[in-house]
Amino acid sequence: MKTFRLLTIIPTALAMSLILTEANLAQTPKIDINRNLQPDPLILKGKSGGTLKSNCGNITSVPNQVIQLTESLPYLRLTVESQGKPTLLIDGPGGRFCVLADSYSGGKPELSGYWQAGKYSLHVGELSQKEYNYTLSISQQKK
Repeated sequence: MKTFRLLTIIPTALAMSLILTEANLAQTPKIDINRNLQPDPLILKGKSGGTLKSNCGNITSVPNQVIQLTESLPYLRLTVESQGKPTLLIDGPGGRFCVLADSYSGGKPELSGYWQAGKYSLHVGELSQKEYNYTLSISQQKK
């Protein structure tokens, strides 16, 4: 009898967990981007870091931002600025990439070049244990 009760509770808890996860993902802001990005640069703000440890710093369990490229773009640049040590975890059609700050990008995580059409989940991580306000710049202009 106890085994039967346990077998009915576990699937119910799993289903509720999936529903709540989907609800959280639905709350992540999504922006459609095409060849005519306006304004350029597009500036987005939020809080970096989170409680989930990853190979790209501390992140949140849901993306900070989701962008949908409605067409492939010959050039797109994403840059993160923060008072801390930000990272940028990008999960998209081409794979999952961790972008760290380097001297070439002026100490800011930055990724630029050709981007294929599709959905990209962006996590703005933090190498320290803290959270900081960040600015994410999306641009089609070359420096």
